[in-house]
Amino acid sequence: MARKVAETMSHQITSMNDGQALSANLVTSVIVLGASRLGLPVSTTHVSCGALFGIGAVNKTAHWNSILKIFLSWVITLPVAALLGLLFFNLFNGRIS
Repeated sequence: MARKVAETMSHQITSMNDGQALSANLVTSVIVLGASRLGLPVSTTHVSCGALFGIGAVNKTAHWNSILKIFLSWVITLPVAALLGLLFFNLFNGRIS
């Protein structure tokens, strides 16, 4: 799974040169380190994707279909995880037989 995420992030979000890639990584590191200092939980992958989305939008090289798929997976993940958590909680506490 990690390989697929890396492949998507490196090739399917936007085209960029080495300087833009360095900028995306620097922005990601500053945001993640700043959030860590403040005790805020952030996903490095989400922050990095956000930086890549921004570069693609500014340069007009964004692959919007890929960005939409990523965004939808983020939106769908939370409710599905909540429902599965509720299901297993009730299952393990004997509320569902």
